[in-house]
Amino acid sequence: MSTTPLRLAVITGSVRDGRFGPTVATWVASLAKERDDLLVDAIDLADHPLPHELSHNPGEDVAQVLSKLSPRLADADAFIVVTPEYNHSFPASLKSLIDWHGKEWAAKPVGFVSYGGLSGGLRAVEQLRQVFAEMHAVSVRDVVSFHNCWGQFDETGALKEPVGATAAAATLFDQLGWWGHALREAREKRPYGSR
Repeated sequence: MSTTPLRLAVITGSVRDGRFGPTVATWVASLAKERDDLLVDAIDLADHPLPHELSHNPGEDVAQVLSKLSPRLADADAFIVVTPEYNHSFPASLKSLIDWHGKEWAAKPVGFVSYGGLSGGLRAVEQLRQVFAEMHAVSVRDVVSFHNCWGQFDETGALKEPVGATAAAATLFDQLGWWGHALREAREKRPYGSR
């Protein structure tokens, strides 16, 4: 198996005012950057506004946003989607990102870090698994989930009790690593042609 580090895109899915996503995304991205088997590209959807109206011929403004975003997704070998749970689901900004792209997701692994109230965003993750399966992506089993997340991080963005979440993140990274290397080698030998 290749020892070349995997290119991991960590996607902050919420664009809502007052969002907590950047805190969670910064935490998981900083852990990923400590590993020598991952090269991290942090993508915050607040920096890449996409319209909800899809088009095969996007206007100049949308084409400009896509030109800054799509190549980063295409270059990624694996993804971590950081998602909250809004009304038992995931944010529209994530659905828009997914729907504006196709081949960028295909035959690549996706992991999830979720946050929210009592459910910790897990209902959003379960729905995202179905959506990514339709995009021919492979979702890994284990997730990192923050239940009632707002009290778990201090004012600097550090976890107050990091042991459990850090161990869960290591498992997530390991699963993404296995699938990421296996699928990258498979794509190199035989390009994935279903999309």
